[in-house]
Amino acid sequence: MKNLLAWPLGLSLACGLSAPAWAGSADVPAARPQLEAILDQNYPALEALYRDVHQHPELSMQETRTAALLAAKLRSAGFTVTEKVGGTGVVGILRNGDGPTILVRTEMDALPMEEKTGLPFASRARQQRDGVESFVAHSCGHDIHMAWWSGAALALSQMKDKWQGTLMFIAQPAEESLGGARAMLDDDLFARFGKPDFGFAAHVSNLPAGTVNIRPGAAGAASDSYEITFHGRGGHGSMPSATIDPITMAAHFVTDAQTVISREKDAAAFGVLTVGAFQAGTVANIIPDSALLKVNLRSNSADVRAILQDGVVRTAKASAMMARAPEPTINYVGGTAALINDASMAEQAQKLLQPLYGDAIHFVPRDAPPVSASEDYSEFVSAGVPSLFFAIGGYSPEAIAEAKAKGEPLPVNHSPFFAPTPDPTIKAGVRALVMSIIGGVHPESGSSPK
Repeated sequence: MKNLLAWPLGLSLACGLSAPAWAGSADVPAARPQLEAILDQNYPALEALYRDVHQHPELSMQETRTAALLAAKLRSAGFTVTEKVGGTGVVGILRNGDGPTILVRTEMDALPMEEKTGLPFASRARQQRDGVESFVAHSCGHDIHMAWWSGAALALSQMKDKWQGTLMFIAQPAEESLGGARAMLDDDLFARFGKPDFGFAAHVSNLPAGTVNIRPGAAGAASDSYEITFHGRGGHGSMPSATIDPITMAAHFVTDAQTVISREKDAAAFGVLTVGAFQAGTVANIIPDSALLKVNLRSNSADVRAILQDGVVRTAKASAMMARAPEPTINYVGGTAALINDASMAEQAQKLLQPLYGDAIHFVPRDAPPVSASEDYSEFVSAGVPSLFFAIGGYSPEAIAEAKAKGEPLPVNHSPFFAPTPDPTIKAGVRALVMSIIGGVHPESGSSPK
């Protein structure tokens, strides 16, 4: 860190933070009412943006309308904006004196699925994906993310007396396919705009609306996807001895691969192996000549990730060998590493935000159950940007009580019924991002994500 400025003694003791390089405000608690006034004034526009992108979702690398909307929001807040970075990505830069470069990222893409929330602004959009038309819906919450990201950009542009440095606001494509962050990095993101010193992002969940969960360590699992084609010899269903049956090969793999989880991975370590698609044959009396499996792995550590990756390849080859079949075709489709929060940033954020927002701030201990979902924000962390990734609750007390009364679980992300309550959720995201930046949350000197 550079150009360290001391905070007043009282604030240092209250928040337990080391001195930030960019602090322009001597009184962080006094920034809270200013932020609330900005939120009250601009919230109708933020909810309008949320409803707009919710009703007009776009699939990965097709987010042209969405990107134009977000670029316009950044320009109106005084950012210098570059579009079409890594495909449809947007980068906004706001310089405010000496200090670090701070990345704040949102995703833009939606999912190829039909929305069933019944909201008056529900999506009925359709787009082509791999040559097939599909419904499109923001059932993961990226519409909410774009709203709080825009709100944070606007608030920070109006509170420039409270911070110093450079903001890099990124609207990223193709998070759902886990390729958008890598595409922006491969488009020389850091060479063109500078490498951020650290960063922030957040994701909505089905936790109570307005709550902010802060977790040190793994905040998202590694994800790896494979397509495995077993090659056999087709023939008549009544004469299996004249064939090499790829369905039995693939079936062996489906069950045998789970022993990688139960017998090779440490029982206490997180790891998941899922066969999400099994595609083979046409009718009952024909043995096909091939079978295609689509496999997904989740893990939270590099060691477990390597065990699962090796196990999938080895088991697939062994299944084919047992059938005296040709070696299977194993295609690594792609993936991303585990998302690791910088421990010092997590601890600082909890000490800063809890006195300001009380019970809305939850610090999640390291021994809590692991997060199984994946996020390609990890690509920025892996590229050397220590970060803090918040989890923001999205369900109102009324929705939670109704689900409990019915004995039903709350819809999770990717459910066609996923419908966060916008007002408290968007505001919580803005508060977490803005106050963390103004409050000086940063990686400690010499620290690294753990």
